[in-house]
Amino acid sequence: MNFIKKYLSVYHKPEHLLLSMAFIMPLVFSVWMVLLNNFVIEKASFTGEEIGVLQSLREIPGFLAFTAIYVLLFLKEQSFALIALALTCIGVAITGYFPSVIGLYLTTILMSTGFHYFETMNQSLTLQWIHKDKTPHFLGKMLSVKSIASLLAYSTIWLLMKQFSWSYQATYLFFGLLGLIATILISWHFQSFPTPHEQTKKLILRKRYWLYYALTFFSGARRQIFVVFAGFLMVEKFHYSVADISALFLINYIFNWLFAAKIGKLIGVLGERIVLRIEYIGLILLFIGYGLVENANIAAGLYVIDHLFFALAIAVKSYFQKIALPNDIAASAGVSFSINHIAAVVIPALLGMVWMVNASWVFYIGASFACCSLILAGFVPKKECLAKRT
Repeated sequence: MNFIKKYLSVYHKPEHLLLSMAFIMPLVFSVWMVLLNNFVIEKASFTGEEIGVLQSLREIPGFLAFTAIYVLLFLKEQSFALIALALTCIGVAITGYFPSVIGLYLTTILMSTGFHYFETMNQSLTLQWIHKDKTPHFLGKMLSVKSIASLLAYSTIWLLMKQFSWSYQATYLFFGLLGLIATILISWHFQSFPTPHEQTKKLILRKRYWLYYALTFFSGARRQIFVVFAGFLMVEKFHYSVADISALFLINYIFNWLFAAKIGKLIGVLGERIVLRIEYIGLILLFIGYGLVENANIAAGLYVIDHLFFALAIAVKSYFQKIALPNDIAASAGVSFSINHIAAVVIPALLGMVWMVNASWVFYIGASFACCSLILAGFVPKKECLAKRT
């Protein structure tokens, strides 16, 4: 009996549920992401236009993330997060069975619906359950856990497809079912945890959050260029194989595993304003580099550095937590995801057409988005000013 009490006091905590879910999602989603470009080119003969449309369709559920607040009228956030995680796993598991343009569009929408609702709930629960002083470090720790899961996924993909010649179909199915089983197990293991503040069950847009909304909008626009077109550049221009792309992702996540938690601590030391400026200046240079690169190894270096900058985006979330009213977090999580995806729904399809004319122009547009973010970062209060608000 004492052992059970000790176990529950040490391990049965909200942060461990968050970390468990943070492990499962990238274990499954990373497989979908790393195989995508090769799968659609080899099995469905995609060009830049079709991949742009697919990625725009993928972001529609993100744009509709504000509807999560209505689902919360019937479900608790924790239950909703687990159901959404399970839906993502099912979407990934069946992807390999539909190697056609329409089939890939439909399975992508299914997977993406689960993914975006999960990310909305996960962000809301994290900002509610974790204390403000610990949030940057915890978010960094969560990134490290995600990196470990992704490393496991990518190394397993390399082993299964390179050494044992597994098909795309078998690989998607294996990881999708593995994630679904793990989700069912943690839903049984963890009790329902209370949230410290009753959340507003309606849509809200507050003037005091304007800067957060603006930073979120441009973050979504920039992210699409990296997620959609940087990987596509590697496959189409430099002819990277699945094994090559998996190796790149392995390097990316090794860096995140080693440094993400430290970056979270760095935000606590330097403050959100300075960290965001560092991120945006770096992204401007990276996007220009993508537009000019002609060497496959240099392109790979840019890709790795670009991915490392993702960890700095923690600063936007910790900034919001410090200025937000406690009751607004769940509603604002849905709204922020929708704002993040306004550009994401349109940009892949539009830039897919630009890609057909001149691929470099896509990355120069990304640099302009990063310039806008750099200007906005100047409005983020200094560390001392934010500390007074908490």
